[in-house]
Amino acid sequence: MSSKKRRDLIIPVFIPFSGCPHKCIYCRQDSITGQKHNNVRAEHVASLIEQAKESPKYKAARSKEVAFYGGTFTSLETEYMSELLGVAKGYIREGIIDSIRISTRPDEIDEKRLEMIRSYGVATVELGVQSMNNEVLRRSGRGHTAEHTVNALSLLKRHGFKTSAQLLPGLPGDSYEIFLETVDSITRLAPDMARIYPAIVIKGTPLASLYRAGRYSPLSLDEAVRICSESCMRLEKSGINVIRMGLMSTPSLLEEGEILAGPWHNAFGFLVRSDIYLNKIMYQLPSKGSASEIGIRMPAKEISLLRGYENTGIKKIEEICAAKIRYIRPENSIPSGRIAVDMLKG
Repeated sequence: MSSKKRRDLIIPVFIPFSGCPHKCIYCRQDSITGQKHNNVRAEHVASLIEQAKESPKYKAARSKEVAFYGGTFTSLETEYMSELLGVAKGYIREGIIDSIRISTRPDEIDEKRLEMIRSYGVATVELGVQSMNNEVLRRSGRGHTAEHTVNALSLLKRHGFKTSAQLLPGLPGDSYEIFLETVDSITRLAPDMARIYPAIVIKGTPLASLYRAGRYSPLSLDEAVRICSESCMRLEKSGINVIRMGLMSTPSLLEEGEILAGPWHNAFGFLVRSDIYLNKIMYQLPSKGSASEIGIRMPAKEISLLRGYENTGIKKIEEICAAKIRYIRPENSIPSGRIAVDMLKG
């Protein structure tokens, strides 16, 4: 397998709510992660790594990384951090994994803790930023400010960590304009990566109570796609790789009645990527009414993006052009991001 096609392998270890000093109004980590307990010990970490070793993805991976998700890692007791990181570091020494990733809060970062996690092989730190608007943070029960994020990213960079910012559009007090201000603030801070998770209403959360009382209205799916599309374009234009959009699907999250409202979709990231692609190629389409039938030739790897989820992209193009699409054919001599349109009937 060529190195170009090889992907990184992340071995996730979920520690739901562990170390969290606040209960955010939207959060139910047991549902989101599919893990009902947070008493994760070294044996569990080792077991997950051993299982990953047997996976075909392990052998094909470019690099292997253990990632601790779902809690505030740097808020854990030092002894517990050492236990979890120590077992992962042992696998680094053996050459079985390459590095460690953790997630934490912007206000739980300091010199001492960063020196400690660096000594165990932690290479990447993901920050739960959520918003750079202090009123949105306050109403969401985050317990930190935008200034904490500014300071944390600066400190992490000085210590040589790769960084990622997790962002949540659609929180109480948020809006399209406010969230794009958050995105612009993040582009200036320049983390290496970002994740965008539109807020959804999960049963048993304070946000669910607000929703039931009529005091909170979540984003619609179309609104979430629109805001994430614009956000993703701004971030990636600035060199920040958007590594995920939309919550991971887990059996517990998909149980009937678990998601009460909000822009949940099992292919949310694809919806956004398709929307971005369609926006980029719109200027290459014929004007409305200039043909009644058209054919499209394009790079094979981009056909699914043009088609969209359940052919919504095709329907959108047909509506804009007032023309029936008779075929979409692969033609790899056409550059990426370009299409060729054949006018079949005037």
